[in-house]
Formats: sequence, structure tokens, C-alpha cells
Amino acid sequence: MKITILKKQQEVVGFLEANKIDFKQMDIAGDEDNRKWMRENVPGEKKPQNGIPLPPQIFNEEQYCGDFESFFSAKEENIIYSFLGLAPPPGTKV
Repeated sequence: MKITILKKQQEVVGFLEANKIDFKQMDIAGDEDNRKWMRENVPGEKKPQNGIPLPPQIFNEEQYCGDFESFFSAKEENIIYSFLGLAPPPGTKV
């Protein structure tokens, strides 16, 4: 069963909030500039065959981190901070 885009977004946001990681959600449904920026900044090899990446796509400022699947894998492997390009808080794993 496929997880919906909204559920994926909620999972990412919930994790970031629970771990007190600052983030800014960008609305791509109602903001053409945000949608265009996301499409232009997802690396070519990470875009699906139709060329249009689906949210959530995760960035650290301008740096592309990955899509939901890579976020989920990093979370499962306890490497979320390196995935996000952040220094881990004291006493936590990378």
C-alpha cells in the first residue's frame, strides 16, 4: 500500500518537530515560485522519469538532502543528522 504525499509530509514534519530540528515548510501546491524552485533544485538523477519530483523533497537551505524514501532510510539507520547536513546534538549518534 502506498503512503500518500500528505502522510509522508506529516511523518517528516512530526520527526523534525519531535527532535527539535528547525525547519520551514514550503507550500508547493499554492505557490508557483516554490514549486518551480523545488523542481529546479532536485538533482536530475533524483527526478522520476516524468521529470516532476513529488513532495516531500528535503533541503537544508539550498542543499538537496533527499526524498521521503531516503529520509526514511536515514532515520531507520540512525544517520538522520548527516542526511540533513546537520551536526548531531551532544550525546546523539550521527
